Amino acid sequence: MKRFCLVLDLKDDADAIAAYEAYHRNVWPEIIESIKQSGIEHMRIYRVSNRLVMLLETTDDFSFERKAALDRTNPKVQEWEELMNNYQQTLPGTKPGEKWQLTNEIFSL
Repeated sequence: MKRFCLVLDLKDDADAIAAYEAYHRNVWPEIIESIKQSGIEHMRIYRVSNRLVMLLETTDDFSFERKAALDRTNPKVQEWEELMNNYQQTLPGTKPGEKWQLTNEIFSL
């Protein structure tokens, strides 16, 4: 099993944040299936203010490159991502086209 932590910001707007959370209480079944097919076994998203933190537990053979390739060929994932773009904003210093940023582990107990 591999573990990852990623971060992203939402637009700093109470209505946008509420809408984003509402969508995540009822994630489309096709999105859940695509997440599982990519090798992600557990996913959790936490929020403080407009900052999101996503924790992933994956199979040993999981890769972000493979997930991205699968996502590019899945029309439902593309539709979901376009919808989520209405609520998300990138972190400062993020390259064009990137959203969720992988964190670097600096401590473990």
